[in-house]
Amino acid sequence: MNFLKILVVALSLGLDVFAVGVGVGMRGTSRAIKVRIGIAFATAEVVMNLAGVGLGKIAGELLGNVAGYIGFAALIGLGGYMIIEAVRESERKRPLDMSRGWGLLVGSLSISLDSLGIGFSILYIGVPLVLSLSVIFVVSICSTALGLTLGRIVGRRAEESAELWAGIVLALTGIAFTLAKVFLPA
Repeated sequence: MNFLKILVVALSLGLDVFAVGVGVGMRGTSRAIKVRIGIAFATAEVVMNLAGVGLGKIAGELLGNVAGYIGFAALIGLGGYMIIEAVRESERKRPLDMSRGWGLLVGSLSISLDSLGIGFSILYIGVPLVLSLSVIFVVSICSTALGLTLGRIVGRRAEESAELWAGIVLALTGIAFTLAKVFLPA
């Protein structure tokens, strides 16, 4: 059951980086740029998860069990935000150059904001932290590589759809974790 929880979280985060990878891949990139972007995105995912874990731990000490529900609410809110952003980005005309420099930093941070919410709530879903971060790292790299590789083939439509689905899955994950916490207390 723990691995299933970890996999659901990692895949919801992976959909987001897949969507961004498709967008970058549509413009064509060299193998070196794909590796750089994959490592940057995966690293940002793990770093934001760790930051979220730290915030969740502090909140847990201050607020007790309520902190878990705050983390789950954050997942639902982030999922909703991602859905709205997916719709807004479909109307944006000029893409960000995420192959290097500020564009890569901004892209890495923007796709990892959901990881902050996941990190915050991960302490409250009862999964091993090191295993969770390892799976998230691997899934992030694979999702980015797949998105970059398939970008030219799949096209813009898949990028928009993957980002939308990432938001939906993240919001549903937050709802599921909340319901599990309420009805299946540890």
